[in-house]
Amino acid sequence: MNDRMKRRKRKYISILIVSSFVVFICAIAIIKTVDKKNVRVGAEKSIKLKNSKNPKKAMDKRESSLPPKSVNEAKGVISSGEYMPWNEKPTNGQKIAYLTFDDGPSLNNTPQILSLLKQNKINATFFLIGKNAEKYPSLVKEEVADGDAIGNHTYSHTLNYKEGPNGFVEDVNKCDEILKSIVGDKYDSKLLRFPGGSWDSKYLKLGAFRNAIASAGYHFVNWNDLNGDAEHGLTPANDLYERVIKETGNKQVVVILMHDAAAKTTTVKALPNIIKYLKDKEYTFETLK
Repeated sequence: MNDRMKRRKRKYISILIVSSFVVFICAIAIIKTVDKKNVRVGAEKSIKLKNSKNPKKAMDKRESSLPPKSVNEAKGVISSGEYMPWNEKPTNGQKIAYLTFDDGPSLNNTPQILSLLKQNKINATFFLIGKNAEKYPSLVKEEVADGDAIGNHTYSHTLNYKEGPNGFVEDVNKCDEILKSIVGDKYDSKLLRFPGGSWDSKYLKLGAFRNAIASAGYHFVNWNDLNGDAEHGLTPANDLYERVIKETGNKQVVVILMHDAAAKTTTVKALPNIIKYLKDKEYTFETLK
């Protein structure tokens, strides 16, 4: 009887030990899982926080959307120096498309775009970064020779605007001087596009910059249509095409934001279909002034 009780006791102890070990292992696994989840969530929050404070990502987001329609614009009041072609609707019902390309010239994409424009016998407006124009002056000359318009997109293309209004004007003036040195008397434009757009956001208040630019004699233009090529590093060509269709809608006058920077190879691939779509919708193509 004693032996039986002893064996039963040993059995219970063994079961208790094994059960305790299993519970211990499960507890460790649960703790690790929770810790990993907390680390992942913490990392995600950290990334979101960093992104919210990252001017470059904030500005990329601006270039992937249409500028907000301000109360002043709705009332017909436009900031001094602001050029808004879509408010100048032709009375004859003509539909106008302004193709615009920012951030060039680039050695791989700009020549292909110029070739496509020639093939279609149309022109576009190129907003040039001064330091890129210095690298490829022959492309700047080709744009002008083809009848395309060129505009100022600053020399340095800084997106955080930390240089202040006066420094910003100096950077714009530097680009202006570079373009004049390349093109000569053929370049007398004071047309500017702000890097990332000229409107205010929770990240940037650009009123002082707009006033400084207007006082310096420049006029600046945003867009009311876009292909979305700033939304990701490399957006598929068909997505760019579909975005233009979506944003064009029934607008009579469209200023379409695109980019001919070296990385935007799918913009070139999407361009033939975009041009065809606009032609089929009976848009004529003009350049900004």
